[in-house]
Amino acid sequence: MKKITQGTPFIFFYLLMFASCKEKNTGPKEETINSINLKRGDVVLCGPPDKEFGSVAFVSSCSEKVKKDFNLALALLHSFEYDEAEKVFAKVIDEDPTCAMAYWGVAMSNYHPLWAPPTEGELEKGAKAIAIAQSLSPKSKIETTYIEAIATFYKDWKSTTHATRNINYEKAMEKIYTEDPAEKEAAIFYALALDGTADPTDKSYKNQKKAAAILNALYPGEPNHPGIVHYIIHTYDSPELASLGLEAARKYASVAPASAHAQHMPSHIFTRLGLWDECINSNRIAAASAKCYAENTGMKGHWDEELHALDYLVYAYLQKGDNNSAKQQWDYLNSFQDVFPVNFKVAYAFASIPSRYVLENKMWKEAAAILPHATIVPWENYPWQEGIIHFARLMGSVNIGNIDSARNELKKLSELQNKLTEQKDLYKANQLQIQKTIGEAWILLKEGKNVEALKLMNSAADMEDKTEKHAVTPGEVLPARELLANMLLQVNKFTEALTMYEAVLKKQPNRFNALYGAAITSERINNNDKAVSYYRQLIAIASGSNRPELENAKSFLKKNNSSL
Repeated sequence: MKKITQGTPFIFFYLLMFASCKEKNTGPKEETINSINLKRGDVVLCGPPDKEFGSVAFVSSCSEKVKKDFNLALALLHSFEYDEAEKVFAKVIDEDPTCAMAYWGVAMSNYHPLWAPPTEGELEKGAKAIAIAQSLSPKSKIETTYIEAIATFYKDWKSTTHATRNINYEKAMEKIYTEDPAEKEAAIFYALALDGTADPTDKSYKNQKKAAAILNALYPGEPNHPGIVHYIIHTYDSPELASLGLEAARKYASVAPASAHAQHMPSHIFTRLGLWDECINSNRIAAASAKCYAENTGMKGHWDEELHALDYLVYAYLQKGDNNSAKQQWDYLNSFQDVFPVNFKVAYAFASIPSRYVLENKMWKEAAAILPHATIVPWENYPWQEGIIHFARLMGSVNIGNIDSARNELKKLSELQNKLTEQKDLYKANQLQIQKTIGEAWILLKEGKNVEALKLMNSAADMEDKTEKHAVTPGEVLPARELLANMLLQVNKFTEALTMYEAVLKKQPNRFNALYGAAITSERINNNDKAVSYYRQLIAIASGSNRPELENAKSFLKKNNSSL
């Protein structure tokens, strides 16, 4: 009995040591980590020699040796440099396999709330990574909440919709933010989640305004945090709010100059405000940075971010009436042999760039004959984007009087819309419904049914006004209300046409065709003061253009003794 009593402290000591060893997690097995199939390698981005990505400081329970890399990965994540972020999170895992938040980072790198939903492979990777994160201990209470929050997105991913899981994640982040508003990164990710779940038909911008309040409260104390300034731009990416995002737009590129996305993102606001020179500068730098990235990674062909920048670049050139520069970019796009990855952004650029060029220039014969790019994009996977090509063909056909061909394009749009409806992608299905309604209206006009045509065209414009544009695009291929104004002009309803052109310019300032339309309708109703004003605006934004509209503008101003 005495021996037992004397030995008891030693027994307790060994029991404590055993428990301590069990608590001190040695990390998952190598084969478990390998099963995630992590992206690995050096960070490859193009920018200044010091490779700046902004300032991020997250307090984690990971080992001291990986904290600098963890913060780098987090900064990359905030600039949507998802592949590079995953590579750095993988480096952290290699050096500290017990770092639970590194696996969280991998899961976050495969969840891109403002882009297309993750692929099946990305979902599988994210689910595996977050399962490892959940299994590791010890980790702090706040780290546990971050991990459990993103776990709600990956839970039952095979059987639940992307939208449902998106909302689940947003609600989980809301809980973290509500319980601890001082947790800065949680606030930032919650704001992003609000933008990711915003209803595109909500014109009160409830989610965006809530996100803006959070981000604007943080910004003064963290002006170089890439997530704050980046998400402010996304939050204000709408006609009604865009002016509030101008400061952030002019800041972000300097916060993360080594990120191609950070160079491009300000152009969302510049486009909304009709600041074409700033938009062009932003996207020329972004496209060059993306091209550099592809070359430095040894990528076969062009990176998808380059095509995204080119879409915005062509749109801006067209609004300045700079057809030569726009056509150069279209020709450059046509030279591409390979693109990686082929995704929704790539498909959109291949459809929108040629369609915009011919439609904005009213090249109806060319529009009627336009064809989708033959080799790179599997169009059957992208019905919305394919619909843009058929819409261009429809508008071209109807304007050259080939009504049978126009009706065939309408039929194709219906088939693509049905496909999207079956996929429960109602937003994109609605975009094709708008295009169908526009096409039907113009067919009626060509058949001499003006009243019915105007009624349908008004319906299309109203439908478009009730939804927001997708973040992938700088704007509708042709705004429905501008097409309504064109129709009113054709049937000699000049006063009504001017009202519609002015409505377009309020939503999309400095659009070339809307400015010209407003000027000529002002002429027709003998409102020379307005005509002078609009012609001057047109010349101011398109001074170097060789489009014939500019000659008409200069001639009118000269006749009215008005300076340019």
